[in-house]
Amino acid sequence: MRLAVVQKFMQLESASSIILLAAAIVALLVSNSPLAPLYATFLKVPFGISLGEYSLIKPMILWINDGLMAIFFFLIGLEIKREILEGELSSVAQIALPGFAALGGMAAPALIYCALNWQHPENLPGWAIPAATDIAFAVGILGLAGSRVPLSLKIFLLALAILDDLGAIVIIAFFYTENLSLISLALAGLGLLALIVLNRCNVTSLAAYVLIGIFMWVCVLKSGVHATLAGVALAFTIPIRDRRRPDRSMLRRCEHALHPWVGFAIMPIFAFANAGVGLQGMGLTIATEPVGLGIALGLFIGKQLGVMLMVVLCVSLGFARLPQGASWSQMYGVAILTGIGFTMSLFIGTLAFGDNLRAAEVRLGVLAGSILSGVIGYLVLRYMARPLPAAADATAGLSSR
Repeated sequence: MRLAVVQKFMQLESASSIILLAAAIVALLVSNSPLAPLYATFLKVPFGISLGEYSLIKPMILWINDGLMAIFFFLIGLEIKREILEGELSSVAQIALPGFAALGGMAAPALIYCALNWQHPENLPGWAIPAATDIAFAVGILGLAGSRVPLSLKIFLLALAILDDLGAIVIIAFFYTENLSLISLALAGLGLLALIVLNRCNVTSLAAYVLIGIFMWVCVLKSGVHATLAGVALAFTIPIRDRRRPDRSMLRRCEHALHPWVGFAIMPIFAFANAGVGLQGMGLTIATEPVGLGIALGLFIGKQLGVMLMVVLCVSLGFARLPQGASWSQMYGVAILTGIGFTMSLFIGTLAFGDNLRAAEVRLGVLAGSILSGVIGYLVLRYMARPLPAAADATAGLSSR
């Protein structure tokens, strides 16, 4: 990434994280106020469209989680494609450290969750909830540390979070699908094939992609595979270059146009709809329930443990180096920040347990683990992490500790 691109991205994510936090706080306040019944009713209001014998009517919460989040995943897909083709994930050398760190950061939280819930098989579907990182909150808090964190470490976190999102997409595709409808899946496949043809023919009309993408989204919604994956598939077919006008990029135009809408509207709406949890009648014992405890410890302990373990192994074995100018204490602070799961963790929680009795445990676990990771990570970066001199490289950072 060029310096200006990274800085603009960081500023946008930092600003959107404030709105996201405000939406979550409002949801908690409303769900524990006299407005709680109205809040619950709003999320259950049926809404949809009908066309002859065919209809698509869903509660509002599902339109948010299946519809608006498909746009969120579309943006994620655009970012992943751009990074793989021409960004921080475009070579083995660039992808090595954040790639291994992302794998460790997904595996360790899942293992901690499973260990705490092994005696409760009905809870095991939630194993992937603490495996995700919320890029907006993590980058937002990292931005608060300012110049104490080198740009190279910020790029490392962005790359790790993007790979983390890719891992979450794969997990959703393989582990959170219902009974499949082969007819709907085949129709979605035809839609994807049409999008690939448009790409190969260098079609740069966004309307054509969007119309076929909506058709594919409906088919995927009816197929049993989670509908948000249609957004990722659509993103991967958007041309990154116009062969007739190499100076223009349809993918970048889509990404830049969508980023403010996703950051300042879609994600806050999702947070408002999914972060609300009524605390009335809950005793202190809920903090020890295995689902919530597994999520909280997975995010706060598992994430930093998995990321740091893989970083230490990669650097020690010579597979990679620490980001330029970063110290080990700074890397540890960033590793803690990866435990901010929030948006993606809440989303996977809705897939794992739906709206049953464990929903409150999921939300409390995600909030507790994310808050701990955010606060402690910031404190480590603000007061404990020691930046290296500007001329020092990552090897000096390793040898000095």
